[in-house]
Amino acid sequence: MLLELANISGRILTIFPLLLATTLFMGKRSIGQVPIFDFLIFVTLASVTGADLADPSVSHIHTAFAIVAIGLFQKAVAKIALKRRKLGKLITFEPTVVIKDGQLLIDNLQSIQYTIDNIFQLLRQKNIFDINEVLLGVIEANGDISVQKKPEKSAPSIEDLGIKKKSSGMSYPVIIEGMMQEEIIKELNITKEILRLRLQNEGIVRIESIFLCTMNDEGKLHLAYSRKDEKHQRIQH
Repeated sequence: MLLELANISGRILTIFPLLLATTLFMGKRSIGQVPIFDFLIFVTLASVTGADLADPSVSHIHTAFAIVAIGLFQKAVAKIALKRRKLGKLITFEPTVVIKDGQLLIDNLQSIQYTIDNIFQLLRQKNIFDINEVLLGVIEANGDISVQKKPEKSAPSIEDLGIKKKSSGMSYPVIIEGMMQEEIIKELNITKEILRLRLQNEGIVRIESIFLCTMNDEGKLHLAYSRKDEKHQRIQH
């Protein structure tokens, strides 16, 4: 009996440093947001570790190998999902708009199986006690809600003091990984040709070099590149 207890204690002292190292290796993303894929990874890690600690007959080496393999698998999938957005969308939940202009979107609520009470609780956690204050409410992949308040309900800023008219603060991804997002471009009432011309004026050599391009409601572009040297630097005269 004492030998088995000592064996379990030894397993705890050896397996938890390995588990900690594997979790740190997987990165902050897997801890901070906990999307569905990472949640399943943690459930599997917990099951493997629990079985090892509770049952001395389980091979300790096999448990250690499983933990390392799971960590490497998660890391590989995360890297592939970053480069292949379609895969990333398959292994997580899509953001869902549940509030628009102070009104609940019932069909969207039912599609994600959220109740009205769930929404009100999430809003209270954001210090919002009146749904009429919400311009846009989105349930993110991690189950939390992101809220944009109506302009008249937002805290005043320097722009509100008359220095400059305040925009809505929304930006839209018009290019993702070198691909134009046709639905979003159409919704912004611009054409592909206009967007290409804007990019040419910014000195873009190839659209394929753009990792992400967003446009806000004022028409300003923000660009991120897959390679820093892909952007042509214009000579100032």
